[in-house]
Amino acid sequence: MYNDLSGSKKADINQVKRRYLLLGACALTLSQLAAGCGTKRTLKVRSLKNSIYPQIVNEFNKLQPSSVLQIITQTQLEELFNILQTWKAKTLLNNSGKEPEKADLVTIGDYWLAKAIEQKLIQPIDTTKLKNWSKLPPAWQTLVRRNDSGLTDEKGKIWAAPYRWGTTVIAYRIDKFKSLGWTPKDWSDLWREELRDRISLLDNPREVIGLTLKKLGKSYNIRDLNKVPNLKEELTHLHQQTKLYSSNAYLQPLILGDTWAAVAWSGDVLPLMQSQKEIAAIVPISGTSMWVDLWVQPAANPKSDVSLAEEWIDFCLQPEIGTQISLFTQATSPVILNTNSSELPDLIRNNQIILPESEIISKSEFLFPLPDVAINQYRSLWKEIRNIK
Repeated sequence: MYNDLSGSKKADINQVKRRYLLLGACALTLSQLAAGCGTKRTLKVRSLKNSIYPQIVNEFNKLQPSSVLQIITQTQLEELFNILQTWKAKTLLNNSGKEPEKADLVTIGDYWLAKAIEQKLIQPIDTTKLKNWSKLPPAWQTLVRRNDSGLTDEKGKIWAAPYRWGTTVIAYRIDKFKSLGWTPKDWSDLWREELRDRISLLDNPREVIGLTLKKLGKSYNIRDLNKVPNLKEELTHLHQQTKLYSSNAYLQPLILGDTWAAVAWSGDVLPLMQSQKEIAAIVPISGTSMWVDLWVQPAANPKSDVSLAEEWIDFCLQPEIGTQISLFTQATSPVILNTNSSELPDLIRNNQIILPESEIISKSEFLFPLPDVAINQYRSLWKEIRNIK
């Protein structure tokens, strides 16, 4: 388990950084010699904070000497989605009033993709212009192929480009579990009597009902919960195990030892594991849910430099850049899944949170959009269970 970055491990990271920051140095020289003069094109990108390592931006700018990449960051994915909505609304109102400066590309989470398509906030991406698109594993290509309602459709258009992903994990206190004589391995461990009133769950029905479905050998994306025997009973038991529900304040109780385990998103837990050596995490062996950060092209920017946006997306799909994203952004580039593990740095290959075992990945799922009838089922069951004392 990769829990601590003190001492020699910090030195290892610095060595890896230096090695990977030199990638493409020869290509830079050739590109600069071949570049012509003239006014620089500007690519404006709004991204999630810390989702792109600054050196990657510098490297792209050096490879594109006739252009410049500018990145504006936001702290929450919801903020980025709201900006897309603001741009669309102002376009409909003939651009009256003050609005955030438009961008050529925006980061959104896969949770927001269906809404962005349905509300006509984004436009499709022409993947024929992306020479590295084929490096994406098929599942990640399928994720972003949607119809005009935002639902997955094998005949639909490509609406986004995945550039990093993570998982829902179980974070836990090493010291507390040492006294128990075991460590969590799978979702079923959350139901063990020793953890009564010692766990926190995400305040999210798809995640909590989904992990319970997974425990029962079912899919996160089941559309009719009424067909799952014992689901309500299992959720009731899990609710009785739970000390708190939170999607943004679940780590502090774990740090303090008020909870011993927490269902968490890997992007939140990885930085904590670097500073808190009593905190570890596992990806459940029966599979888990996967979240994905995506590049999308706003529909409300008619002056967007589409060709330059395509060059940036394609740049992010290069295996070498995917390796850098995986090393330095607390998430994993999907393109490294097609890379021979022996070619990856030890800091990726030996980190089971950054790179889970292939068997676990094959059992894991994206949270696909559900029809309204199914959504109402999840909400109704969630409210019923949460009201049980």
